[in-house]
Amino acid sequence: MTGSDSWWLLAPLSAGLLITLSLVPLGHRVLARGMVFADLAIAQWAALGSLAGVMVMPQYRLTGLPVSSLLFALLAVAVVHLILRWVPAFREAMIGLLYVVGASLATLLVSQDPHGAQLLAQTLSGDLLWVTPAALLPLMAIAVAVIIWQWAIPSRWQGRVFLVLFSVAITLSVEVAGVYVVFATLIAAPLMVIHLGGRSIPLAAAVALTGQGAGLLASATFDLPAGPSVVLALVLTGFLALGTIRINRWAQRRVS
Repeated sequence: MTGSDSWWLLAPLSAGLLITLSLVPLGHRVLARGMVFADLAIAQWAALGSLAGVMVMPQYRLTGLPVSSLLFALLAVAVVHLILRWVPAFREAMIGLLYVVGASLATLLVSQDPHGAQLLAQTLSGDLLWVTPAALLPLMAIAVAVIIWQWAIPSRWQGRVFLVLFSVAITLSVEVAGVYVVFATLIAAPLMVIHLGGRSIPLAAAVALTGQGAGLLASATFDLPAGPSVVLALVLTGFLALGTIRINRWAQRRVS
């Protein structure tokens, strides 16, 4: 890949940036609330909605937005809310079951389709390399909404709109990047940089964006699947950031 023909990477890199800006602050809140399984379950139900839209719902998209995916994600959000309200002591187990049910329904839905395995793999791994410029507009809108939510809305209101905002961000991101990339973006950098490293959300976003870019470049350069490449790069970048943070702390303590 030469510099003259690498311009087409602008769209996937822009998508990675917008997904990072949306998901890193939300991932930080997910970890703070102790709801790690919830994001995976909601992402899986968004993917189930995507499959249902492709196969059985003629109005899968309305003005470019994946309506069926959003409906299924909101259904999962409602179930998560009921779980948190009625059985909080067993929330991780119940949310785990919600994920398994969504994954099983997705498998059954495509089981009779000759291209079912390919469709299922697409919802899980996605393919950021082939994102279109038109897909960037919804991602930009939700990124702006998350930034406003994080920095401009009073904290007492943030929790009230979190799950709905989360479901929309998950839905749009899964459509573009797949379940695995969404989960890794939500968790890897916020966990390593903020919760284990004690650093800020902007630094976590920078680390996640580095991982996104490295994974996409590796995928394009070596002709590798984009989803797994981005996931591994995100996790590796997170661990490297955490190691750097801890080495810096050790060095500072030695100096003082």
